[in-house]
Amino acid sequence: MARAAKAKTNKSAVGTSSRSKRDDILASAAEHFGRQGYEDTKWADIAADVGVGSTALYHYFESKLHCLFEILSDTLEWFSVQFDEVTQSSGSFEEGLVALMHANFDLTEAQVSRCRVLVAEQGRLGQPRKTDREEEARQRARALVREREMAWSNYLSRGMATGAIPEANTQLLTRALLGLYTSVWHWYHPRGTLSLTEVEAFYVPRMLAVVGFEPVAASA
Repeated sequence: MARAAKAKTNKSAVGTSSRSKRDDILASAAEHFGRQGYEDTKWADIAADVGVGSTALYHYFESKLHCLFEILSDTLEWFSVQFDEVTQSSGSFEEGLVALMHANFDLTEAQVSRCRVLVAEQGRLGQPRKTDREEEARQRARALVREREMAWSNYLSRGMATGAIPEANTQLLTRALLGLYTSVWHWYHPRGTLSLTEVEAFYVPRMLAVVGFEPVAASA
């Protein structure tokens, strides 16, 4: 009985260690991809960062591209959770909209790296893959892209229905809004000349203007 309990504990510890190592690989890869680009990142550099041999990476990911797709999925899932938490905790559409705009810039340096990777490499999701694990990860990320756009579109429709923002084509408005936001990650770098707080102060009023939300209402 004690032996069985010990075996169960050891198995659990191995599982936890395996998940932790996978998270370490994802974190290292996101940092490298965000800093120097996906193409210029060597798989071996990531292995060295996390203290494993290059071949050991294949225990966790089928390829560097599979790892990239998982980073994109994780980043999109984080945005989805954030969106739900902010909108569900806000008392009104107006309050939620402003909170969402600011929340999008409340990021750690690691999250900024993931945003940079998402913007730079999202185009790779359009090309089907031949291997099962790569294709499964690609399809998951593509679905999350669509879900994010749909969530924003539905939310903006709610604002139109209540008269908080003017009527407009919700699909175009959503893409215009998200396009303005994601443009930040084409050029912003945490070690650059601008702080994220400065970028937030510049972009949030303009993002609100895109959807037709009056600054006076936003500050009320």
